[in-house]
Formats: sequence, C-alpha cells, structure tokens
Amino acid sequence: MAQHVAQPTANTPALPAKLPIGAIVPWAVFFGILMLVLLYFVGAEQGATSVVSGEDVHEWVHDARHLLGFPCH
Repeated sequence: MAQHVAQPTANTPALPAKLPIGAIVPWAVFFGILMLVLLYFVGAEQGATSVVSGEDVHEWVHDARHLLGFPCH
C-alpha cells in the first residue's frame, strides 16, 4: 500500500467578510427606536405622561419596572 503524506501549503489567512455600513444603519435605527419605545413603556407609562389610558400597561410591565429600578408605588 502506498502512503500519502500531507504537504503543507501556503494559504492566505481568511479575512472576515466586509459588511457595508449602509446595510447596518437602518437596522441600528430600527432597534434603537424599538428600545426607546420599550424603555418608555417600562419606565414612564403611567400618570400624566400616559399614552394608553388605564393601568393595563403598568400592570404588564410592573415586574420589569422593579427589575430596572424604576419606582412605581
């Protein structure tokens, strides 16, 4: 039987694919606005600044409010 020996080859190192900044910006803006909306509903959706009438949103985000350190009582 013949045995084959692997010979080292000079490979160029793999470079990460370049992602154009134009592809990232719309997603970054979308998630930034989404995070601000979520932060509003968790942190400030009650009382005089309330967008939704009633206490429903407050009750839905009550535990998250305490977890993030927002006072609500």
